[in-house]
Amino acid sequence: MKIKKYLYTLVLKPFVGKMVDASLLVTYEPSHAGSAKEEVEKALKVIKQKAKFLKSDSDGVFKLRVGNSKKIVKSLSKLKGKKGMFEHTFHWIPIEKWTNANVKAMQKEIKKLQKGIKKNEKWKLDLHKRHFEMSSTELIMNLTEVVDRQKVDLENPQKIIEVQIMGKKAGLALLNKDELLSLG
Repeated sequence: MKIKKYLYTLVLKPFVGKMVDASLLVTYEPSHAGSAKEEVEKALKVIKQKAKFLKSDSDGVFKLRVGNSKKIVKSLSKLKGKKGMFEHTFHWIPIEKWTNANVKAMQKEIKKLQKGIKKNEKWKLDLHKRHFEMSSTELIMNLTEVVDRQKVDLENPQKIIEVQIMGKKAGLALLNKDELLSLG
């Protein structure tokens, strides 16, 4: 009996009640969900990767659980010009951390992420919100006030603090330019 309890404490308990969230978001035209899903599966197959599609509460957004989402997006970026590869998807966005979609919780995570921005690096915050009431301008002002890096560059940043709000949850990541794929 002690062995079972020990194994439960060591192996299972850390995961009880916790859901593994999406590590990659892919946006698409909601009226073409079937074609977009096939495109995602085909693109991942080309780079020999697999994904688990998770339930999404937002039309036009696939939530995927993948291995290394930044590496996957970098690999897919190299295929960007290949004819017929990306016709139904728009953005491929790695997510490193999920938190509650309230200003304090997001600020806390952004403060941690900013440590990955060197003092001399240019950065920007990229915000996309779905089912969230606060104005984008007010939200950006609140979220960036915890960042102490001075070199903001909205056109040519070296680092991007990515914030994807989906209702009550927010996905965040610190990305290099080549770790974010925007099409068309």
